[in-house]
Amino acid sequence: MSIPVVTVGSSRDDLVGGLERLHGPVSVVRRCSELAELFAACQSGLARAAVVAEGSEELTASLVDRLSAVGVAVLALTDSPAEMARLQGIGVAAELRAVDAETLAARISGAVAQLSGAGPHSRRAADGPFADPGMRTSSDRPGSTPAPAGTGQLIAVWGPAGSPGRTLVAANIAGELAAEGKTVLLVDADSYGASVAAMLGLLDEAAALAQACRLADQGRLDADALLRIATPVACRAGTFRVLTGITRAERWTELRTAALSLVLERAREVAEVTVVDTGFCLEADEELGFDTMAPRRNAATLRTLEMADAVFAVGAADSIGVPRLVRGLAELKTAVPQASVRVVMNKVRASAVGRSPERQLREAWHRYGPATALSAFLPADPAAADAALLSGSLLLETAPESALRKAIANLVCAPVQQNRKSAVFSSTAKLRAKV
Repeated sequence: MSIPVVTVGSSRDDLVGGLERLHGPVSVVRRCSELAELFAACQSGLARAAVVAEGSEELTASLVDRLSAVGVAVLALTDSPAEMARLQGIGVAAELRAVDAETLAARISGAVAQLSGAGPHSRRAADGPFADPGMRTSSDRPGSTPAPAGTGQLIAVWGPAGSPGRTLVAANIAGELAAEGKTVLLVDADSYGASVAAMLGLLDEAAALAQACRLADQGRLDADALLRIATPVACRAGTFRVLTGITRAERWTELRTAALSLVLERAREVAEVTVVDTGFCLEADEELGFDTMAPRRNAATLRTLEMADAVFAVGAADSIGVPRLVRGLAELKTAVPQASVRVVMNKVRASAVGRSPERQLREAWHRYGPATALSAFLPADPAAADAALLSGSLLLETAPESALRKAIANLVCAPVQQNRKSAVFSSTAKLRAKV
């Protein structure tokens, strides 16, 4: 099998000549003067591998994923241990500059074989039409050294269009879990209308999630950096941390899939439970389908749902919200078939549904709804919700005895108390005492 290679950097001309003299499958088809030229050559289908002899500091996780999407494995040469670790973290095979031609050829062949053979396993997020092409976790990328996987659980809170109460539920789930003594990270990944900061009364000028994604894209997001970026929020019974969302809707391009995947992987390491408030839209941005390199606005939501251990699908309990939720669950099943979904009816009230609203909703759902059963009902309590929003607090603080607060607490805390072996909410040793 022939492996055409493009290179960038003039410091190893002797290495290029050495590859040619081997007369093996690896052959250099173009020497580029800069990384942009190398990237253009790879996009044109000229090569199956790229060797970066100079300028490896310009490589990012997003760029590596884009090259992987067109079937190009990347290998870089560096003598810096720190740079080598960074490169491996973003999916780049790294070698010392003094590597001999035979060893380099073997590494190139191995990286190409890994990229070609990784197929269904490593490209699980990209196989469908609903996510970014080339999307991989750091352990899936060619040439990377698998890092120890975090043991923290990831909960996604999703809901269809409208105002079903996603953010209210997500923020209060985080507060209830923190009150249980768990280390919790709350992430606002809504690329349309981030509102966790407003819900909690935080000064939202930093867009912490965008900062974390930027560092992850550069391969510089470690546990300490993530904890520095996240804002601590102290409530009456515990403390959790928050990665605030983008401050303007047009900043959605900062939530690149490759970078967000790394952020969520790191979150599993620093928190026992990570709660993510997602956007509503599950569309695949089909108008951009002709361009496999284009970012996807909904990829942040879709990638979170794919990685989540549990998805709470929140819908409003009224004549508009219920049909939206039914249609939304069908879209969710198509987009993320492996998602473990718990359906939550929010704003349950007799005035919108009729007498015995829970019974009415169960009967209607059994008759017309999808196969996924209703898991919980959250009663409408506008006074308690308004008081919490006005004070920038959680229900746990402003209305601890409200029926809504108790229902949310039962949603996430009762399973822990009743079943200590729960896969999603099992107690684990605290990985970080800093939270």
